[in-house]
Amino acid sequence: MRTPLVAANWKMHGTQAFARQLLADLEKGFASSSCSAQVLICPPFPYLSLVGDVAGETVALGAQNLSEQKNGAFTGEVSAEMLLDCGASYVLVGHSERRSLYGESDELVAKKFAVAKSSGLIPVLCIGESLEEREAGKTLEVVAGQLNAIASQGLESPWQDTVIAYEPVWAIGTGKTATPEQAQEVHRFIREQLGEAGVSTQILYGGSVKADNAVELFAQPDIDGALVGGASLKAEEFVSICCAAD
Repeated sequence: MRTPLVAANWKMHGTQAFARQLLADLEKGFASSSCSAQVLICPPFPYLSLVGDVAGETVALGAQNLSEQKNGAFTGEVSAEMLLDCGASYVLVGHSERRSLYGESDELVAKKFAVAKSSGLIPVLCIGESLEEREAGKTLEVVAGQLNAIASQGLESPWQDTVIAYEPVWAIGTGKTATPEQAQEVHRFIREQLGEAGVSTQILYGGSVKADNAVELFAQPDIDGALVGGASLKAEEFVSICCAAD
């Protein structure tokens, strides 16, 4: 039985004061609910330690990105070792905004994935198609290619202790959401591609997830939770999404 997981991606939002207040509001919200889903928070790099210290053991801590390099003269980059030192246990890899805005290729994403795995971080591998690719009927082809890039790294048991987030690029920050049926089709395909590991791998849906569509999405048999962007910045909304994942 896979445990539901809801991950918050704060992206480039917030201040220390905002983070403290949001965490306090989340604590109150969870205390008054009966949510049993796993909760992961991925704040901006400067607030990793703050979130880790305030959230304690109630939520897992993740980073939004990492370097494919272990260390060295790479100004502005952040290593897996640094993330671990700040208390992170998860890291987003290949988010659609990293791919589209910063040109991260499947090959680079695969290298970052390998570094995360070798360092002991749990990668949350983000995959998904653009609107053009979906309209051209290439969704499954694109998703398979992104998974195959990871497999080509030659890692032993690459899908063990890994989370996958299917996030159609056309639904990120647009207010558009894949229908539950569309999402389920791709989630099922991903699970099939993983082979035996697919039975236990958590596969999340990402793409304008809100409280009013979460229940219907989570009712699908192969959707194990969500990677939540804007709605994770609102405590009441995020708690509702987490409870919907139970």
